[in-house]
Amino acid sequence: GTLGTGNHFIELCLDENQNVWAMLHSGSRGVGNRIGTYFIELAKKDMKKLIHNLPDNDLAYFKQGTQFFNDYVQAVEWAQKFAKYNRQIMMERFLNVLANCKQIPTFEAKVIAIDCHHNYVTREQHFGKELFITRKGAVRAKIGDLAIIPGSMGAKSFIVRGLGNPLTFNSCSHGAGRAVSRTQARRIFSIEEHIKATSHVECRKDLSVLDETPAAYKNIDNVIAAQKSMIEIVHTLKQILCVKG
Repeated sequence: GTLGTGNHFIELCLDENQNVWAMLHSGSRGVGNRIGTYFIELAKKDMKKLIHNLPDNDLAYFKQGTQFFNDYVQAVEWAQKFAKYNRQIMMERFLNVLANCKQIPTFEAKVIAIDCHHNYVTREQHFGKELFITRKGAVRAKIGDLAIIPGSMGAKSFIVRGLGNPLTFNSCSHGAGRAVSRTQARRIFSIEEHIKATSHVECRKDLSVLDETPAAYKNIDNVIAAQKSMIEIVHTLKQILCVKG
């Protein structure tokens, strides 16, 4: 039940009807990265035995059906389950903190649980074939699927419903996406600009989160507009509290 750093967050939001939403973003934490690093290096070594003229080591891969391939798929699926349980534990703790806060009136949590991976591999049927689909910075958006597309810590976020666009393998974006790198954000934005951009949100306003300032991300309205063939908007959320790891 740990949040992590970077763009991972816990938020309280209000929708267009002033309903309160609890939202968080986190994944498999360090273990997923370690699994990826381990198998990338293993694939590079394995490729040298199979293909001697690979143009670039970063093109290394495992052939389907081999032991390393099966081990990798098993490890990835384990990490994805770990990420799911991690989010469940954090959400339970988040709601318990809210329920036990004496400054907040008694409330009833209406469970509208939307839990979606955003960097993951899964087996799916597309165009009459069973495929391994990798979604990097993307989520599944089959017909009827509910998904979350967060903006930056000072912008809007969206609850959307998938339209099942086959040309995107039933996918949509996971978020706004960065407009500038973290290094560049720290160089070109000031803490004063960050404070102004997040004036309506209770959040950290110090140098340690400057790389997450709203201007470091793309305009979320433009990102949503570009996906009209993939999703429809169900709710528009505005942050009132944002906790960064």
